[in-house]
Amino acid sequence: MEKLRAVWLWPCVLLGAVAAEAQEPLSRVAPEAVGLEVQQLDQVTDLLEQFVAQQRIAGAVVAVARRGRVAYLEAVGLQDLEIGTRMTERSVFRIYSMSKTVTAVAAMILLEEGRFQLSDPVLNFLPEFGDVVVLEEDGSTRPPSRAITIEDLLLHTAGLSHRSSREYREAGVRSRAITLSEFVDNIVRVPLRSDPGTRYRYSAAPTVLGRLVEIWSGQRFDEFLEQRILGPLGMVDTRFWVTDEQRGRFATVYASSEGEALRPHRIEEVPFTQRPALLEGAVGLVSTVPDFLRLSQMLLNGGDLGGVRILRASTVSRMTRNGLTESLLANRRGGSGWALANVSIVVDPDAAEEGAHAGEYRWDGSAGTEFWVDPSTETIVVTMWQSSPANPGRLRQQIRALVREAIAR
Repeated sequence: MEKLRAVWLWPCVLLGAVAAEAQEPLSRVAPEAVGLEVQQLDQVTDLLEQFVAQQRIAGAVVAVARRGRVAYLEAVGLQDLEIGTRMTERSVFRIYSMSKTVTAVAAMILLEEGRFQLSDPVLNFLPEFGDVVVLEEDGSTRPPSRAITIEDLLLHTAGLSHRSSREYREAGVRSRAITLSEFVDNIVRVPLRSDPGTRYRYSAAPTVLGRLVEIWSGQRFDEFLEQRILGPLGMVDTRFWVTDEQRGRFATVYASSEGEALRPHRIEEVPFTQRPALLEGAVGLVSTVPDFLRLSQMLLNGGDLGGVRILRASTVSRMTRNGLTESLLANRRGGSGWALANVSIVVDPDAAEEGAHAGEYRWDGSAGTEFWVDPSTETIVVTMWQSSPANPGRLRQQIRALVREAIAR
């Protein structure tokens, strides 16, 4: 299999154009310059090529940054098997649940501006939430023990359900063809699965947060993201739909089964090549590895990237530490908690995967994307492919293990 090595011409080509007055961050360096072993990083490329050759994925893009510099960026395989389009560092991917972190950053910007408090009831801004009820085991319903707060939405302790849950599918809660207001109307009609604040339950709550961002800011959700996050950070390829210019770079999702050839896999009724009515803060964005590297580095830097400040350092510190109580942590596995940034965070390294450090955080998307930040080693890894299942052969974990081994000092 031919290795499709990333070509480093100009920083703006790799990582997106930024404002002229801002310093260009994330410049390319040799791995040794930031304490990374080349041999271990080469094994990441070998691993990706092995998965492509075995038809477990069609292609992938992976980046590793350390100490604010990019030490590794590889594009392997194809983004479209039928056409034969090669994967490149600018290939565009559905990032699904990685969208949640972008939405959380948007909410925290407005928290800094005093538009709300984390303890505020959601019904103060969305009166529809005044009518929610809790489902009992016998099928009856009752009022919740307390109101859902903004913090509940960020920590997934509101009692809401996952977007693909049976109850939401049966009630028709989610469709990319409806508006955010319609989504809110739909979601409050379905009973909560638990009282607010009593259980961690991963959910569609960030899409509700997107509607709240509109109310707090007076802007459309996509316009707020572009003006306050995506534009300032130079995330030129991140949005809620694929533009005409991006179509030639848009990776196809493939389903893999042992012993069978990869086949295109349709996930959405309204494809990402169409502008959706629903600006979905939980799962709606497309992006690239270089774009999400910029967002991740901003968080690792404490809210700043190349002189452009998105959040205060104290806010980033608050949103990248565990926010769940000891009793709520019982619903999480692998030594991990959950943070306001909508990331899984390591709270018990002994119970986490080998080599994990307390405070490292990550999240992924249901079509095969992930970002991982380890503040203790100043390391960021962004991996993107498009597949179902999203993590064939535990490829994400294998890459993280190789990167940990590559950290020499």
